[in-house]
Amino acid sequence: MPLTDQDCLAETLAFNRQFEAAAASRPARGRALDADLLARLRRNRLAGDAPPVRLPQGRDRVVAGGVRVRTFVPAGPVDGVYLHIHGGGWSFGSADGQDERLWRIAEEVRLAVVSVDYRLAPEHPFPAGPDDCEAAARWLVEHAAAEFGTERLLIGGESAGAHLGVLTLLRLRDRHGIDGAFQGAHLLFGPYDLSMTPSQRAFGSRRLLSNTEALQGSYESFSPGTGTEERRSPELSPLYADLAGLPPARIVVGTEDPLLDDSLFLAQRWRAAGAPVDLEVVAGAMHGFTLFPLTITERQFAREREFLAAAGR
Repeated sequence: MPLTDQDCLAETLAFNRQFEAAAASRPARGRALDADLLARLRRNRLAGDAPPVRLPQGRDRVVAGGVRVRTFVPAGPVDGVYLHIHGGGWSFGSADGQDERLWRIAEEVRLAVVSVDYRLAPEHPFPAGPDDCEAAARWLVEHAAAEFGTERLLIGGESAGAHLGVLTLLRLRDRHGIDGAFQGAHLLFGPYDLSMTPSQRAFGSRRLLSNTEALQGSYESFSPGTGTEERRSPELSPLYADLAGLPPARIVVGTEDPLLDDSLFLAQRWRAAGAPVDLEVVAGAMHGFTLFPLTITERQFAREREFLAAAGR
């Protein structure tokens, strides 16, 4: 398993230790999120203790089927549209949670960025979130040329958003016969097997951003009443789906992420299905590392922009 960013390993591991030490003084996150914790997570920036920064460049809209999206469109012609799906365990996070990063992508890559404000569990469990992402993607397939002046479409997300991104591509193919509309998928540290891969089960209780118990709780909230075998359905776990016809992908995960196997296994199956895959395993990185001010974060953002600029060319 080749690793990237080994020259940053000391910094990355030192940050992990600091994060764990700080987490030890806070109440442990159990399998079920209590109402107060869920409210705080929804109010604040992902992995932070302050509300996200909303930029004036973002525009909130409602598109087909009543789905809410937030758009960022730079001045002048654009080179494509990036459908972004946020993370947060399907239960928190929002389309306005990463305005600074999404506006930077819009400006530097010359993309219109459309971020989906999909419905959240537990109030709206499966299939609500995937339904909203599917509706937003279909709207783009039908209206991107008229709305943004381009038919070049890209998709991506982080964590739960990466999972929803893959489900969206599969739904477009299987439900609507839409192949090839999206020309690249950018997938950061996603959970692709909700029945739990070996790395998920073995990770244990380390107080990093995610661990075994936190993942179990997220799955129970997102897909209540389902057992292990039911969660292996391709409708829930894209690792078990036929991946034929999907676009080139960039798949990223860290070595200290309980979802490590998910990315390794998905990349192997994606490649076996016939599409190019750039798999990147970041030395020492924990789940959600791009939320923090690290050298590896800036490198990832640069590589993300390079991928989005080149995909489908």
